[in-house]
Amino acid sequence: MHKINETMYKNSKGDWSPSHFIASSVSDIQQKIGDEHVIMGISGGVDSTVAAVLLHKAIGKQLHGIFVDNGLLRKDEYTSVLESYREMGLNVTGVNASASFLKALKGITDPEAKRKAIGSTFIDVFVSEAEKIPNAAWLAQGTIYPDVVESAHVPGGKKMVKSHHNVGGLPDHVPLQIVEPLRLLFKEQVRQVGLELGISKDMIYRHPFPGPGLAIRVLGEVTQKKLQMVRQADDIFIQSLKKHNLYSKVWQAGVVLLPVKSVGVMADERTYAYTLALRAVSSVDGMSADWIHLPYEFLMSVSDQIMSKVGGINRVVYDISSKPPATIEWE
Repeated sequence: MHKINETMYKNSKGDWSPSHFIASSVSDIQQKIGDEHVIMGISGGVDSTVAAVLLHKAIGKQLHGIFVDNGLLRKDEYTSVLESYREMGLNVTGVNASASFLKALKGITDPEAKRKAIGSTFIDVFVSEAEKIPNAAWLAQGTIYPDVVESAHVPGGKKMVKSHHNVGGLPDHVPLQIVEPLRLLFKEQVRQVGLELGISKDMIYRHPFPGPGLAIRVLGEVTQKKLQMVRQADDIFIQSLKKHNLYSKVWQAGVVLLPVKSVGVMADERTYAYTLALRAVSSVDGMSADWIHLPYEFLMSVSDQIMSKVGGINRVVYDISSKPPATIEWE
């Protein structure tokens, strides 16, 4: 805790800079890792991308990136992100493990149980991949400071906000130590480091995306059909934000499929289908957030597109909850 407080104090004084952070981190990583090898799950998100490029700068090909297709990614994300990483010169292997994740999620409805099932499966995939890499002794993660805070147990017996896929260490049977080069940084600092490392603005300013992926944007049991609905609706929402020059004004946006059906009318026929919620927030560091006042005409257009193009949805609502008391993600 003292180290965290000391770092926050330096940041508040303005002593922190991305160039100094990179230089000191590279030196620390090289000293810590030595000639051993590191494996890392890279998701395409800002945190894992910046952490990977920083580690690559320090240890080069000793870093073995693993991009897992867990079946919970956004539309076309697996292919596009894998290609981007390879163009950046990172040593990355793609692993298709979607069937394993969907099997692990079968029948689960509780949010924490979902996260734990995904985390456990993720570890299993990594153990399997680690065994293929000689001298692999470390697991790198893109943990940032808000992840640590939200996953902390509060004194007095209060529950944590949520468990996080990047926090808490590995089970005893997993023979890897953890390295987390961004653990004491806020999101905006991570972005500054990424730009200093030469990562493209398009990658750096991507909206945050939850580690458990679309699984926590399907409330209730996760099925392939529901994932497809959310994936298609999410793409309509995000592409519409970009088309109307609203994407950069939003910290994070996405859609949530509710376990609620209602009566509707389509083509003069009665329907009984799902409700979808749109979520868009502004924030600085993810610790708090306010809902965005998107134009009514924009919301109407997105709603019309979703209900006409995505089968199984006949009602779209907009979430106007801030954090706190709500969290950004619904689960």
